Amino acid sequence: MKKNLRIATRKSPLAMWQAEFVKAELEKVYPELEIILLPMSTKGDKILDVPLAKIGGKGLFTKELEDRMMDGDADIAIHSMKDVPMELPEGFALGALLERHAPTDAFISNQYATFDELPQGAILGTSSLRRKAQLIAVRPDLDVRDLRGNVGTRLGKLDAGEYDAIVLATSGLQRLGLGERIRHEISPEVCLPAVTQGTLGIEYFSKDTETLDIIRVLNHDDSEIRALAERAMNHRLEGGCQVPIGVFAELEGDQIFIRGLVGSLDGTEILTANIKGPKSDAQALGVALAEKLLDQGAKAILDEVYASDLHKG
Repeated sequence: MKKNLRIATRKSPLAMWQAEFVKAELEKVYPELEIILLPMSTKGDKILDVPLAKIGGKGLFTKELEDRMMDGDADIAIHSMKDVPMELPEGFALGALLERHAPTDAFISNQYATFDELPQGAILGTSSLRRKAQLIAVRPDLDVRDLRGNVGTRLGKLDAGEYDAIVLATSGLQRLGLGERIRHEISPEVCLPAVTQGTLGIEYFSKDTETLDIIRVLNHDDSEIRALAERAMNHRLEGGCQVPIGVFAELEGDQIFIRGLVGSLDGTEILTANIKGPKSDAQALGVALAEKLLDQGAKAILDEVYASDLHKG
């Protein structure tokens, strides 16, 4: 077995937590293995004054980590799976998906206890087109504004009074020990999560079987099945990381139940569909769910999103 394993990671506090978590989990299994973290900043971390979708969603937080691996400096990279493009560059693969953490979105406010309590015209901050479309559909009176930066920066903007409330991923806040900032978790019935939200993935070189043997021990089968279904739906819709697409797969015994959604940027059109079947057919069911949404007109909505200023660099 290898004597050391090098992990490429972003420098943000959340990314570092994720890398440290994987390091600790691997050390439990392989106490003799030296694990080295290689922190770096990606394009998505550096450009903070432009909406994510406008910079270019696909690979925004992953490409430079892959470049580091390609240069021979790193063996693996840890990603929040919702940032991982549907198709990885040639030669790369996902070796393990860890057990899914909370998939929900979190409502955070210093003044209001729930999303429903926000007054008419309140300023709500989010960087996600998916959240924006769904939340505006419920509350078209809200003033939803872009919110960028790492978790600490976003909370700082809320605390400075720039927003009445903000919405962030529950899992990120909890991982950083900031769970007390969550006023409540927004249910999937109100806001379907992003593809694989709350799941961590480990990327490696597909030919590096020695590394795969090491990291595969961390794979969580149920989370992998759910991710397979959700990513299959998104892939069929040709969705990137920054599009108003929501999906949530749940296992019920040997069955998988998947809900999907496509929304217009202004929240005036929200298409929903669901499907259920054997979990062994997770990928095919994800594709079938996408077809249901396409039959309702999802392609026209997504084409409009990609043609919008938000997706023009």
